Amino acid sequence: MKQITFKQKVVQGIYDLFYVWKQELRNLFRDQGVLIFFVLVPLTYPLIYSFIYTNETVREVPAVVVDNSRSSLSREYLRKVDASPETSIVAHCADMEEARLMLKERKAYGIIYIPSGFSDDIVRGKQTQVSIFCDMSGLLYYKALLTANTNVSLAMNADIKMERAGNTTARQDEITAYPIEYEDIAIFNPTNGFAAFLIPAVLILIIQQTLLLGIGLAAGTAREQNRFKGLIPDDPHYNGTLRIVMGKGLSYFMVYSLVAVYILCVVPRLFSLNQIAIPSVLALFALPYLTACIFFAMTASIAIRNRETCMLLFVFTSVPLLFLSGISWPGAAMPEFWKYFSYIFPSTFGINGYVRINSMGATLNEVAFEYQALWIQTGIYFLTTCLVYQRKRG
Repeated sequence: MKQITFKQKVVQGIYDLFYVWKQELRNLFRDQGVLIFFVLVPLTYPLIYSFIYTNETVREVPAVVVDNSRSSLSREYLRKVDASPETSIVAHCADMEEARLMLKERKAYGIIYIPSGFSDDIVRGKQTQVSIFCDMSGLLYYKALLTANTNVSLAMNADIKMERAGNTTARQDEITAYPIEYEDIAIFNPTNGFAAFLIPAVLILIIQQTLLLGIGLAAGTAREQNRFKGLIPDDPHYNGTLRIVMGKGLSYFMVYSLVAVYILCVVPRLFSLNQIAIPSVLALFALPYLTACIFFAMTASIAIRNRETCMLLFVFTSVPLLFLSGISWPGAAMPEFWKYFSYIFPSTFGINGYVRINSMGATLNEVAFEYQALWIQTGIYFLTTCLVYQRKRG
């Protein structure tokens, strides 16, 4: 029997690796289901989400008024609220019952209530109040209504103080109106928009979730086509764990390198989202994120028995993972268990790192925790993938 040298084993291993890579690419582009998750979903979902939130902020939120004062001051207040970009007064109601009915019928999302003593209290030098009742099922409606009424009340407060101070110069009026001058500057999100806040996190999550679904679907297909219902084809080229894992991983990485460029660079530019990342830093950060997601998905594919299973297992996880990332809900307010549980998923570190790099201009040193965590996940999930495929070969 002819003895095979170490060099021949290495050459054969490399040949088998690229054979697996070629076969996996061929299978990917022949499977319409996998193509949907690897090409169609990454191309369309970022556009859909960005189009939904392209207005950035909620404008002209409909509100109704119950004005029991019916004075010149109350009308001035309401005119200024209606003129603000956040709120639009759609009706004047006779009483609160009529206003509540309009709120219930979703014709308005807030009620502005002005008491009968509004003008009289101001004339007497007493403090008065304006009440706002908001539909809290939509926090953005509440924010818009509160912002509009707060800004108008502050402006009218300043005018009333200046009128009563009896000042003789404009500078004295400024000091009377604003004893402490303040300036509101929005950092990293100049428009205070919802898209600039949420879309970067969603883009990163789309990469992980489509990889999970696509690789899971491919694993389900492989099991259905294999006569022994195994994950590995009955082929002599699939005779080594390392060459199988590396070959499959390389094929996924090549496809998703292009997908990542589109999702992380092209989509933010199309919708004029904040994009101040240094290209080399973003590329270096995306590398461990892609590899961690790929090997995580390959490890998770052990649970896939048929093509439909991946849909049942992975689709519902998208929203919980977005919350667990600490972007949509502050990480500091998250229980310790869920905080550490979120470290299982590459999206947690990917989202936090990408937001800081892309929206805040961070360097790799400033996202060192996330960057190192992704490399650690890459190593761990690579080993677990090897163990999974070694077990299946055995």
